[in-house]
Parts: sequence; structure tokens; C-alpha cells
Amino acid sequence: MSFLTPEQFAAAHKANLETLFGLTNKAFEGVEKLVELNLQAVKASLAESASTAQKAFAVKDAQELLALQANLVQPAAEKALAYGRHLYEIASSTQAEVTKVAEAQLAEGSQNVQALFDNLAKNAPAGSESAVALAKSALSAANSAFDSVQKATKQAVEIAETNFAAATNVASKAAAQASRAASAKK
Repeated sequence: MSFLTPEQFAAAHKANLETLFGLTNKAFEGVEKLVELNLQAVKASLAESASTAQKAFAVKDAQELLALQANLVQPAAEKALAYGRHLYEIASSTQAEVTKVAEAQLAEGSQNVQALFDNLAKNAPAGSESAVALAKSALSAANSAFDSVQKATKQAVEIAETNFAAATNVASKAAAQASRAASAKK
């Protein structure tokens, strides 16, 4: 008794390869965005370093040097926070796309297993109804457990995103406060 025909087997392999290549493309898109972000950050950092160095060479006394340093604190902190936000957005969007594909694959796999169990139930010999019912019950329990884990994972991601946003907000306020304090010391 064969469950898969050669055509079904080939179609399944083709679908799996297409999914693999799709996920690979999504991963490379995320890497490209990350490389682009880092190149922009390096270019901006080099330009700002050159400008800061020129300003430092023009300083005439210690008071001007302290003022220059105080004026650099907040912009540097804001840039670091912006970089972190951008990095998080890239990682989050890439992860979301991969999760979407994985969920679709798992749903399809679950449907295929369900169809296999239904086929087995139709062709099962007399007297095996309880074994088939037990197998269906186990499959249903596994699907329910997976759904629960999936919901808990989504809630954890949402909590992490909320915590990240709150931490970013606190860090931004702290940088602004430090900059104001440094400016007040002038």
C-alpha cells in the first residue's frame, strides 16, 4: 500500500525547494538591509569624526573643549538609538517574513498529516477503529499544543517589542537629560 505516487513525491520536493529558496531570498534581503545600514552608519561616522576633529583643532581653551564635548553627547546618543531602532526593524521584519512562511508550511504539513490519517482511517481493517481514533486524538492534541505555543510565542514577541520601545524612550530621555546637564555646566 503506497501513500505517495512519484508525481506527488516530486511535487512535494519541488514545493519544499521553492520554500527553501524563498526563505533564502528573505534572509539575503535582511542581510542586504543590514549591510546598507552599516555602510550608512560608517559613512556618517567618518564625516562627523572629520568635522569634530576640525572643530577640536580650532578650540582655543579648555572651556571651549568642554562645550564642544557637551554638544556632542546628545546627537551621538540619538544616533545610537536611531541605529538600534533601525537594526531592530530590519531583524523584526525579516523574522516576521520567515515566521509567515514557516506557519504556512506547518499548516500545510498539518493538513497533509490529517489527510493521511483520514486515508488510513478509510482503509483500516475492521476492528482498528479505536487505534485510528486514538491516533486522530493524538494529532488533534498535538495541533492544539502547537497553536498554544504559537500564541504564547507571539505574545512574548509583542511584550519584547513593547519593552524595546520603552527602553528606547527611556534611553532617549536620559541622553537628552545628560546633554542638558552638560550644557548647564558650561
